[in-house]
Amino acid sequence: MSNRVAKPVPTFRADASFRTWTGDEYDDMVRKGVLTPSDQVELLEGYMVLKMPANPAHNYSVLTTGKKLERAIPGGWTVRWQVGTSLSESRPEPDVSVARGSDADYIGRHPGPADLGLVVEVSDSSLYRDQLDKTRIYARDRVPVYWVVNLVDRRVEVYTDPNGPGDDPRYHTLNVFAAGTAVPVVLDGVTVGTIPVDELLP
Repeated sequence: MSNRVAKPVPTFRADASFRTWTGDEYDDMVRKGVLTPSDQVELLEGYMVLKMPANPAHNYSVLTTGKKLERAIPGGWTVRWQVGTSLSESRPEPDVSVARGSDADYIGRHPGPADLGLVVEVSDSSLYRDQLDKTRIYARDRVPVYWVVNLVDRRVEVYTDPNGPGDDPRYHTLNVFAAGTAVPVVLDGVTVGTIPVDELLP
Protein backbone atom coordinates (compact mmCIF):
# COMPACT_ATOMS: atom_id res chain seq x y z
CA MET A 1 0.00 0.00 0.00
CA SER A 2 1.42 3.39 -0.95
CA ASN A 3 0.13 6.89 -0.46
CA ARG A 4 1.30 10.47 -0.16
CA VAL A 5 2.29 11.71 3.27
CA ALA A 6 0.22 14.53 4.70
CA LYS A 7 1.98 17.71 5.80
CA PRO A 8 3.23 17.21 9.37
CA VAL A 9 1.88 19.41 12.14
CA PRO A 10 4.47 20.00 14.90
CA THR A 11 3.62 18.61 18.34
CA PHE A 12 5.93 21.17 19.93
CA ARG A 13 6.27 24.72 18.68
CA ALA A 14 8.67 27.63 19.02
CA ASP A 15 7.85 29.77 22.05
CA ALA A 16 9.73 32.90 23.07
CA SER A 17 9.64 31.78 26.71
CA PHE A 18 11.81 28.72 25.96
CA ARG A 19 15.50 28.74 25.09
CA THR A 20 16.62 26.63 22.15
CA TRP A 21 20.00 24.92 21.88
CA THR A 22 22.30 24.17 18.98
CA GLY A 23 23.62 20.69 18.37
CA ASP A 24 27.11 21.83 19.35
CA GLU A 25 25.83 23.26 22.65
CA TYR A 26 23.98 20.03 23.39
CA ASP A 27 27.06 17.93 22.55
CA ASP A 28 29.15 20.14 24.84
CA MET A 29 26.75 19.64 27.75
CA VAL A 30 26.94 15.87 27.25
CA ARG A 31 30.72 15.98 27.01
CA LYS A 32 31.02 18.01 30.24
CA GLY A 33 28.56 15.81 32.14
CA VAL A 34 25.91 18.51 32.48
CA LEU A 35 23.56 16.07 30.75
CA THR A 36 23.81 12.38 31.62
CA PRO A 37 21.87 9.27 30.54
CA SER A 38 19.68 9.65 33.63
CA ASP A 39 18.28 12.90 32.23
CA GLN A 40 16.38 10.92 29.55
CA VAL A 41 16.21 13.77 27.02
CA GLU A 42 17.03 14.19 23.33
CA LEU A 43 17.52 17.36 21.33
CA LEU A 44 14.74 17.81 18.76
CA GLU A 45 14.84 20.94 16.59
CA GLY A 46 16.65 22.88 19.30
CA TYR A 47 14.43 21.72 22.17
CA MET A 48 15.38 19.28 24.91
CA VAL A 49 12.47 16.89 24.83
CA LEU A 50 11.80 14.16 27.40
CA LYS A 51 11.97 10.67 25.95
CA MET A 52 8.85 8.57 26.42
CA PRO A 53 9.14 5.83 29.07
CA ALA A 54 9.25 2.31 27.63
CA ASN A 55 7.05 -0.61 28.63
CA PRO A 56 7.96 -4.31 28.23
CA ALA A 57 6.14 -4.66 24.89
CA HIS A 58 8.02 -1.66 23.50
CA ASN A 59 11.35 -3.05 24.71
CA TYR A 60 10.57 -6.44 23.17
CA SER A 61 9.88 -4.87 19.79
CA VAL A 62 13.04 -2.74 19.93
CA LEU A 63 15.24 -5.74 20.68
CA THR A 64 13.50 -7.99 18.15
CA THR A 65 13.68 -5.36 15.40
CA GLY A 66 17.38 -4.82 15.98
CA LYS A 67 18.15 -8.55 15.96
CA LYS A 68 16.12 -9.16 12.79
CA LEU A 69 17.88 -6.27 11.06
CA GLU A 70 21.27 -7.65 12.10
CA ARG A 71 20.44 -10.87 10.27
CA ALA A 72 19.15 -9.03 7.19
CA ILE A 73 21.86 -6.46 6.51
CA PRO A 74 24.97 -7.16 4.43
CA GLY A 75 28.56 -6.50 5.45
CA GLY A 76 29.60 -2.89 5.70
CA TRP A 77 26.71 -1.90 7.96
CA THR A 78 26.12 -2.02 11.72
CA VAL A 79 22.92 -2.04 13.79
CA ARG A 80 22.72 0.34 16.75
CA TRP A 81 20.18 0.42 19.59
CA GLN A 82 18.88 3.59 21.26
CA VAL A 83 22.05 5.63 20.81
CA GLY A 84 22.68 9.09 19.44
CA THR A 85 22.69 10.38 15.90
CA SER A 86 23.96 13.79 14.83
CA LEU A 87 21.59 15.76 12.59
CA SER A 88 21.62 19.43 11.64
CA GLU A 89 19.17 20.69 14.29
CA SER A 90 18.62 17.58 16.39
CA ARG A 91 20.32 14.78 18.29
CA PRO A 92 17.65 12.06 18.19
CA GLU A 93 18.26 8.63 19.68
CA PRO A 94 16.24 6.30 17.45
CA ASP A 95 15.19 2.96 18.90
CA VAL A 96 17.19 1.22 16.17
CA SER A 97 19.44 2.56 13.42
CA VAL A 98 21.50 1.01 10.64
CA ALA A 99 24.74 2.89 9.98
CA ARG A 100 27.61 2.42 7.57
CA GLY A 101 30.77 0.75 8.77
CA SER A 102 31.34 -0.82 12.17
CA ASP A 103 30.77 0.19 15.77
CA ALA A 104 34.43 1.23 15.92
CA ASP A 105 33.77 3.94 13.35
CA TYR A 106 31.64 5.76 15.94
CA ILE A 107 33.93 5.71 18.95
CA GLY A 108 34.52 9.45 18.62
CA ARG A 109 31.34 10.65 16.99
CA HIS A 110 27.69 9.89 16.34
CA PRO A 111 26.63 8.81 12.85
CA GLY A 112 25.38 11.68 10.71
CA PRO A 113 22.97 11.79 7.78
CA ALA A 114 25.48 10.41 5.27
CA ASP A 115 26.14 7.42 7.57
CA LEU A 116 22.53 6.42 8.18
CA GLY A 117 20.80 3.95 5.89
CA LEU A 118 17.73 3.33 8.03
CA VAL A 119 16.29 4.60 11.31
CA VAL A 120 13.49 2.97 13.30
CA GLU A 121 11.19 4.25 16.02
CA VAL A 122 9.02 1.74 17.89
CA SER A 123 5.84 3.59 18.73
CA ASP A 124 3.04 3.22 21.24
CA SER A 125 2.75 6.23 23.59
CA SER A 126 5.16 8.13 21.30
CA LEU A 127 3.19 7.41 18.10
CA TYR A 128 2.05 10.96 17.38
CA ARG A 129 5.53 12.39 17.89
CA ASP A 130 7.13 9.67 15.77
CA GLN A 131 4.66 10.06 12.90
CA LEU A 132 4.84 13.85 12.80
CA ASP A 133 7.89 15.41 14.46
CA LYS A 134 10.36 12.63 13.74
CA THR A 135 9.34 12.40 10.07
CA ARG A 136 10.08 16.10 9.72
CA ILE A 137 13.38 15.81 11.59
CA TYR A 138 14.70 12.82 9.63
CA ALA A 139 13.43 14.15 6.29
CA ARG A 140 15.18 17.50 6.85
CA ASP A 141 18.54 15.71 6.84
CA ARG A 142 17.53 13.30 4.06
CA VAL A 143 17.78 10.12 6.11
CA PRO A 144 16.71 7.84 3.25
CA VAL A 145 14.46 5.33 5.03
CA TYR A 146 12.49 5.77 8.24
CA TRP A 147 10.39 3.02 9.83
CA VAL A 148 7.70 3.49 12.45
CA VAL A 149 6.96 0.13 14.05
CA ASN A 150 3.42 1.07 15.03
CA LEU A 151 2.38 -1.05 18.01
CA VAL A 152 -0.99 0.72 18.26
CA ASP A 153 -2.20 -0.23 14.76
CA ARG A 154 0.06 -3.30 14.48
CA ARG A 155 1.85 -2.36 11.30
CA VAL A 156 5.16 -0.99 10.02
CA GLU A 157 5.10 2.39 8.28
CA VAL A 158 8.01 2.94 5.87
CA TYR A 159 8.73 6.55 4.93
CA THR A 160 10.98 7.22 1.91
CA ASP A 161 11.86 9.97 -0.59
CA PRO A 162 12.79 12.77 1.85
CA ASN A 163 12.86 16.27 0.37
CA GLY A 164 15.57 17.68 2.66
CA PRO A 165 15.87 21.09 4.34
CA GLY A 166 13.40 23.88 3.69
CA ASP A 167 10.14 25.26 5.02
CA ASP A 168 8.34 21.91 4.80
CA PRO A 169 10.68 18.93 5.24
CA ARG A 170 8.83 15.67 4.72
CA TYR A 171 8.91 12.21 3.21
CA HIS A 172 7.00 12.07 -0.05
CA THR A 173 6.17 8.37 0.11
CA LEU A 174 4.63 6.18 2.79
CA ASN A 175 4.25 2.42 2.41
CA VAL A 176 2.29 0.59 5.10
CA PHE A 177 2.95 -3.07 5.84
CA ALA A 178 0.27 -4.75 7.92
CA ALA A 179 0.58 -7.83 10.10
CA GLY A 180 0.72 -10.87 7.85
CA THR A 181 2.97 -9.16 5.29
CA ALA A 182 6.74 -8.65 5.12
CA VAL A 183 8.59 -5.34 5.17
CA PRO A 184 11.57 -4.94 2.80
CA VAL A 185 14.92 -3.85 4.19
CA VAL A 186 16.30 -1.27 1.74
CA LEU A 187 19.81 0.18 2.00
CA ASP A 188 21.23 2.54 -0.60
CA GLY A 189 18.16 1.88 -2.75
CA VAL A 190 18.71 -1.90 -2.81
CA THR A 191 16.43 -4.43 -1.11
CA VAL A 192 18.77 -6.57 0.97
CA GLY A 193 16.12 -8.70 2.69
CA THR A 194 12.62 -8.84 4.11
CA ILE A 195 11.26 -9.26 7.63
CA PRO A 196 7.75 -10.53 8.46
CA VAL A 197 5.88 -7.76 10.25
CA ASP A 198 4.51 -10.25 12.78
CA GLU A 199 8.07 -10.92 13.94
CA LEU A 200 8.53 -7.25 14.89
CA LEU A 201 5.34 -6.98 16.96
CA PRO A 202 4.80 -8.17 20.54
